[in-house]
Amino acid sequence: MVKEYHHVKPGKGSAFVRVRIKNIKTEQVLERTFKSSDSLEDVPLEERRLQNLYISGDDLYLMDNTSYEEIIVPKSLLGDDIRFLQDHMELIALFYHNKVLKLNLPTFIQAEVKETEPGFKGDSTKPGTKSAQIDTGATVQVPLFIDVGEWVKIDTRTGQYVERVKR
Repeated sequence: MVKEYHHVKPGKGSAFVRVRIKNIKTEQVLERTFKSSDSLEDVPLEERRLQNLYISGDDLYLMDNTSYEEIIVPKSLLGDDIRFLQDHMELIALFYHNKVLKLNLPTFIQAEVKETEPGFKGDSTKPGTKSAQIDTGATVQVPLFIDVGEWVKIDTRTGQYVERVKR
């Protein structure tokens, strides 16, 4: 998967493209240089929406939203992102020849704060954070004014608090 690229036109010689690519299977990032005459084979990847049904042991049980087919994948495909996985959450899966290569969570989730230190009136004026455990079991840093039972928006890419959500 191409992460970034730069088209370079040097003063002498022909133009080339410097590419940063990521191996989807191994997560290894490589930097390569290609001339304009080089060609690459396109890999037929398919993107599908899957719904999380449940976790059993080391496996995730997912349902394809179009065919209603049940798909079993190892939890390791999510890596550390599994801490933000919620029941019935919709995931985006990359398939190669009907085999799941990668699972992606939505960019943002809404989660309920299950456990945190009590907030105090006036804490919203001074900057600071405290640890809070959300309904998925993950611990995130939230502002001091957030209390147990409130809903927060979390960025799953960074694991950071975004805003308080009214429910």
